[in-house]
Amino acid sequence: MATIFSADALRKIKADKDAEEANKARTEEAKRAEEEKKTHEAFMAREIHPEAMERVMSAVKKAADRGATHIMVFQFPSTLCKDSGRAINNSDPNWPASLDGFPARAYEFFEKNLKQLGFRLRAEILNYPGGVPGDVGISLHW
Repeated sequence: MATIFSADALRKIKADKDAEEANKARTEEAKRAEEEKKTHEAFMAREIHPEAMERVMSAVKKAADRGATHIMVFQFPSTLCKDSGRAINNSDPNWPASLDGFPARAYEFFEKNLKQLGFRLRAEILNYPGGVPGDVGISLHW
């Protein structure tokens, strides 16, 4: 004989399933957020590599050999800027002040080592997910 279910029992089965799926989604979101936090902390704590000047000059030479006049040095989410990328998005000449952590240290490296060689640094918003600034691209121009 087949089991007979009441409407209330079926609603409870569905509610339990919905609760299970919601709990799974919360767990996955918490895991994703924790990974994002770890990645953010690692990026922001990153230091300029001791061989940075040699690496930059090697990349610049290879790009120049290809006929290029600039290279992308790095990119990062605009959320890592103090103003979420607004100064960069608005071409504010004081955009370097919005940098923090590793991007700020990279900019200081540029100021100290590359600016006097005639290089220019350019920051731009690379994408606009949901209509807001997404990734920032930092490129070196000559």
